[in-house]
Parts: sequence; C-alpha cells; structure tokens
Amino acid sequence: MKNLIKPKEIFDAYVRRKYHSNHKKIALITLKTIENVKGKTNLNLIKLADEYALDVFGSQIYAPWLYVYSAISGQFKEGWIPDNYYGKIVVPKLKGNYGIIGDFNGLTNRVFNSSYFPVKAYRINNLWWTPQYQVISDQDLSDIIFEKSEKVVFKIDNSIQGKGVYFFDKNNFSLDKVKGLGNGVFQKFIKQHSFFNNIMSKSVATIRITSVTNNEGKASIRSCYLRVGRIEDSHVKSSSHIRIPINVVTGELNMFGYNTFWQEIESHPDSEFVFQDKIIPSFNKCIEAALSLHEHIPFVRSIGWDMIIDENSEVQVMEWNGLHNDIKFSEATQGPCFSDLGWEKLWKF
Repeated sequence: MKNLIKPKEIFDAYVRRKYHSNHKKIALITLKTIENVKGKTNLNLIKLADEYALDVFGSQIYAPWLYVYSAISGQFKEGWIPDNYYGKIVVPKLKGNYGIIGDFNGLTNRVFNSSYFPVKAYRINNLWWTPQYQVISDQDLSDIIFEKSEKVVFKIDNSIQGKGVYFFDKNNFSLDKVKGLGNGVFQKFIKQHSFFNNIMSKSVATIRITSVTNNEGKASIRSCYLRVGRIEDSHVKSSSHIRIPINVVTGELNMFGYNTFWQEIESHPDSEFVFQDKIIPSFNKCIEAALSLHEHIPFVRSIGWDMIIDENSEVQVMEWNGLHNDIKFSEATQGPCFSDLGWEKLWKF
C-alpha cells in the first residue's frame, strides 16, 4: 500500500511555497525599484546569484534577495544570507520559540533586569504592573506614568514596523482607550541627543544594532544602521523611514543613506542634514549595551536592538527583536555580516 500524504504535510508544503513566493515578489519589486535609478543589474551577477543559491543553500528560491544585494553593491559577495533563508532556516534553528519572548513587553524586566529600558508600567492580562511586577490600581496609574514627565508612549505587544505605538499626555490620557489596546508597555517619552534632533526633531531616531552569539555563546556586533523619520511622522515608521548604515567600529555614518525606495541619498530630504563625516555620539555605550544585554539571553542567537542616545548621553533601549529581525538592509549595504558563523550549512541538518 502506497504511503499517503498526510494533510499536515500538504499544509506545510503550501505554507513554504507561499512564504518563498511572497519573498520573491517583494525582492523582485525591490530590485526593479533599485534598477529604476541604477540601471539594469549585470546579468553575470544574476547568474552568480542563481548558482550560489543552488550550490550553497540548496535551492534557487533563495536567489532573489541575492539579486537585491548585488544591485545595491554593484558586485556579488560570497557569504551573503538571503532574507528568506534567514527566516525559514536560521530563525527556527538558532532561535526556536525563544525569540518570541521579544514580542512580549511584560517580560523585559524579568529577562534583563536592566535600567537601559525606559519602562514606566506594563499592561498585562487586564492588570497594570510596575516594572517590579507589583499591581497598580486604576486610580494610581496616571500619577505613576506621568511622574517627572508630561508625555508617555504606549506600545502594544508585538508592535512592528512602527505600528501599535501610541502617545499620551496628561490632557488626552484615556484609561479606557489603553485598556482596549490590550497588553503592552508604557515607556517614558525619550528626549534624544541634540545630534539626532539636527537630523529630525519631530520623532525619536532609532539605532538598530544586530548582535549574534557564536557556537561558544559569545556575543558580537555584526551590523548597525540609523533609522530616522520624516517631517510628518510622530515616530519612525518602516513605511517612510530613512536608513543610514553606521560603521560598527567607529560609529560613523555612511556618506549615503537610503529612502524606502532603496535610493541613495546624501542628506535627509526634510532637514538637509548631510550624513558624511558625522559620528554617533557615545556610540561605544550602544555597543556595550547590546553586548551586555545579549549575555542575558544568549540562546536567542541573533537579536536586533532598537536604541537611542538621550539628552544626557545615556543609552535608552526602546525594544529588542528576537524573532525575525531585519537583516536584508545590513546585508545589502554592509554585508556579508554573518559569513563566519556557518549559517549557510544549517539547511542540511
């Protein structure tokens, strides 16, 4: 009797096809956007990407993001990790379900017990909690979150790409509205260092640092870039942000930033802030923070930290991304960032 294909196997195969099909679509749209400015990507680079995807990752379904990286770099580099390979192979094997912890704001202090996070209070399962996990009454909440601050930020659990972020001050604060948003965290409103205000003062910038742990459990920094908003934004959003690569050793901004169309720009389109020869203030503190925090949870093997330097030149970590943190921008502009870790072999096991 022939083996029958089980419904779960059919469903899993469908999910895989859909996942890679969506990535291919997004990658090819991105490639076309880049080529509208830079011109057609050299066919030899496309061929190298196809061959490399098949030889190294076992399938050409991983080639489209390599096209994008090649188009941005103007060359092909061995060691790149395609974004869909990262999500489908690396994330499950090197994070499992542990990376999901980053989606639950209420666990932050339990995991890290660190002053780097600007937590004022949590909303967890219909109760308010202090950062030390003591219950707060409805009557006391306002006094606690607005202590020493006229403005606070509320982020719902699993907020991504700038969505699920709400701003409140004493005049517009609504207890019922926040209750309706579900679980999340109140954070103090950060006043960023003047360096970032010079780029864009309407929203708090984000320094995205990616750290990884090797097979000995030692953490290292692999990539870094600055995200800044546009003049109409209250906070940085993936739909409109400007990204500028940062040298992970010196903290210096790249001479080119990139808009949402992956077009190279030399200055911010609204403030006209020029990126070249600018160095992030107290950048070493950001690196130290990422490394020390990763030591608390080394089994989540790759983490994206979103942080900023405040007006007092101190690090404030707004969130950490433990599941599918973005790598494609860093791979395209700074990579290969992970070539010594053996990630390309994970699909075989």
